[in-house]
Amino acid sequence: MIVAGGVDIVPVGSKAELDRFIRVPMRLGERDPNYIAPLILERGESLTPKGNPFFEHADVQFWLAVKDGRDVGRISAQVDHLNPQTRQGVGHFGMIAAEDDPAVFEALFAAAEAWLKAKGCRVAMGPVNLSTNEEVGLLVEGHDTPPMFMMSHDAPHTPGRIEGAGYAKAKDIFAYVCSVADDLPAPIRRRIRKGLPEGVTLRTLKMKRLDEEVRTLTAILNDAWSDNWGFTPTTEAETKALATTLKLLIDARLAWFAEIDGEPAGFMILLPNINEAIADLKGKLFPFGWAKLLWRLKVKGPKTGRVPLMGVRRKFANSLRGQLLPFHLIDAVAQAARKQGYERYELSWILEDNMAMRRICDAGGARVYKTYRLYEKALA
Repeated sequence: MIVAGGVDIVPVGSKAELDRFIRVPMRLGERDPNYIAPLILERGESLTPKGNPFFEHADVQFWLAVKDGRDVGRISAQVDHLNPQTRQGVGHFGMIAAEDDPAVFEALFAAAEAWLKAKGCRVAMGPVNLSTNEEVGLLVEGHDTPPMFMMSHDAPHTPGRIEGAGYAKAKDIFAYVCSVADDLPAPIRRRIRKGLPEGVTLRTLKMKRLDEEVRTLTAILNDAWSDNWGFTPTTEAETKALATTLKLLIDARLAWFAEIDGEPAGFMILLPNINEAIADLKGKLFPFGWAKLLWRLKVKGPKTGRVPLMGVRRKFANSLRGQLLPFHLIDAVAQAARKQGYERYELSWILEDNMAMRRICDAGGARVYKTYRLYEKALA
């Protein structure tokens, strides 16, 4: 389908087209010193029904934009049937990346919007890549540093082009950064150094019972985040996929659970920043990428990490013991990370109006260093 500006919009339907889809932002980011190419093998799995349980409860379509024989852009559209926003007529676009050409953006959004309208959506929102439990938001501030694992790094021209296509801000999302060397602020440090409150225990994750531990984590997560804007509960299949991923990435010394009166009440997990280890691999694991990746993660050790998962059950959140849990968890993880040679870690992502979590970050000495934005547009 060729539209105005000589742009050909190609629905992705083959393995070869999916490979081209994956590589679009890699080419666009070649001259950006802070862009890090994702692992092509991992992307290929995560964007297919075979590798990503998200497809079990969502309709998804990808498109390529081709101009003068070159792939110049890409976009996705998806309707997640488990997302509460879907019942409100909201569909999502995502995976947006394109050359700085208004005609390309216009053509891509026209395809995505037409597809969403055909699915009964009245509003298009994004970027969401692909689930709200994966990568969310477009980078609008913080292009001067590379992205952490599972966080996007978008070209600086992209926000303006999305707004030029008729989209407006729906919500901002923050990434906080914290130095491992910095201890908690003195007032909090004095409080937690008094010891755990009665009935509260902390423990590290048990790798031998990983499946059970991930189910516990997921139950806390689904409960703690249930009132968050746009939250979609994690399914059992997604939990199993998470367990498989964690086996490769997780350091049990950096994954902590809190229990109150013997009941799982909260958790915090720090994952190594894979982007630090793959920055020079250009998306390729073969022929020697696996060896480099494993050596950098297991022998050399990463200097940076990301906290993608943290939560406290709602029944405990307003009690004194529950309010202290995040700081005890942060302290435990930070002390362990310090021993492992980490220098800093990111807490992300955090909604701009999630004031409870933002107050915890501020009180813990973290600062906002990147801002991501979700956009929305009414579909006529």
